[in-house]
This record gives sequence, C-alpha cells and structure tokens, in this order.
Amino acid sequence: MRLLHTMLRVGDLQKSIHFYTQAMGMQLLRVTKRPEQNYDLAFVGYGTNPEHAEIELTYNYGVTSYDLGSAYGHIAIGVPDVAGTCAQIEQAGGTITRAPGPVKGGNTVIAFVQDPDGYKIELIERPAL
Repeated sequence: MRLLHTMLRVGDLQKSIHFYTQAMGMQLLRVTKRPEQNYDLAFVGYGTNPEHAEIELTYNYGVTSYDLGSAYGHIAIGVPDVAGTCAQIEQAGGTITRAPGPVKGGNTVIAFVQDPDGYKIELIERPAL
C-alpha cells in the first residue's frame, strides 16, 4: 500500500495554488476542470505519484469557505531548515502560527504554518533533505 494524495476542499482555487506553489515551493502537477459536475481539481506536490504523495485541492463551485471541524490535525512536511523555510513562507505572504523551535519535550525543530483556508501544515526539520 502507498499513500497517494490528501484532498483539501478550498474556497479559492487560484489563491490556494499560489500558496502551495509560491509559499510552500510545491509544483502544480495537473488541473482537472469538471464544470458539468461543478468542481475543479488541482494537484500540487514536490513530485508525482507513485514516488511522492500529492495534495488534491478541490474547489466546489460557489463554495467559498468550509468548517474545518475539530478532528483534522495537520499535514507534515520535512524541510532541511525550518527557520529559513518559515522566512521564505512569510516573504511569500504565508502565515506562521507557531514559530520555529524544539517540539515540547524533545529536540526536533518544528513550526506550523496555515494555508489560505486555515489548514495547518507542520514543518519538521530534517537536515538530510
């Protein structure tokens, strides 16, 4: 088995594509338009399946926001330098919700950022990346 993608419903597809490609450094992998079914999809990631998991951004026509619920946690992304990545994300207009620093009770450096729809993304420092 292999993790293929995670789907996030978004209120503004272009704004979300911009965030994930410009602030997070992902590539826009493909776009599928389904006007007859009233939705569009954009897949973003650091590579394509099957080598890399992707994020599927789903825009349902006419829906500009969603209730994220209390069960959703976050997406985690490994980066070689959390502080440097946070600086790049802020420069691109992204929001840092937890500044870089060690995880409580440990030494691993983490930070949290938030996408335009409020989804949390954890950055975990992995120098070997």
